Amino acid sequence: MSIVEEALTLKPIERLHLVDELLLSLDIPTKEIDFLWAEEAEKRIQAYNQGNVKTLSSQEVFAKYQL
Repeated sequence: MSIVEEALTLKPIERLHLVDELLLSLDIPTKEIDFLWAEEAEKRIQAYNQGNVKTLSSQEVFAKYQL
């Protein structure tokens, strides 16, 4: 039995925990990634401060995605 076949025999909640653990194991922060995110954040702040970005209120965002 393959690992995938074995995983598929788990209860849904057990599969969810397995997926969560697998995803967390891939989230390994590095200085390079942190630097790139910080650089991107600065660009977005600058664009916002210069009025180059259209913004929405939280109410507009939640209304758009309300089910």
